[in-house]
Amino acid sequence: MAKPDNRANNAVRQQHVIDNTVQKLHQTDQYLSEHADEISVTEREALQAKNERRRSSIEGLAEERRDEISDAQS
Repeated sequence: MAKPDNRANNAVRQQHVIDNTVQKLHQTDQYLSEHADEISVTEREALQAKNERRRSSIEGLAEERRDEISDAQS
């Protein structure tokens, strides 16, 4: 049997995902600043592209979280 749809903690779960993504973004930025001269151009570009995708994800998740909070208050 399928679990009932429980959205009571969506905003909390979304914030947790946002926090983890921000942490990974900062860790990658730190890694790049400390080891940029030790890694290949390909790896550096891949990590930079990954962080761009993380930034986009954070924006989308933040918007979803705002919607969840707004829906919960109405």
